[in-house]
Amino acid sequence: MLDSAKVQYPPLPLIQTWVWMMIESGNPEIQDKGRDNLIAAFGSLAKANEYIVEISNK
Repeated sequence: MLDSAKVQYPPLPLIQTWVWMMIESGNPEIQDKGRDNLIAAFGSLAKANEYIVEISNK
């Protein structure tokens, strides 16, 4: 479980935009940018997914 009290992540709407870019945009350049932004913010896509699941369960 991520300790969001210690780490400051981007706001949820921005994270959702990056996920949309990566999954639904249909443009390879936009998909790459969304993936790169998530990795830059979280260190990995797995950690980004963990955070999204955690925040969704609150």
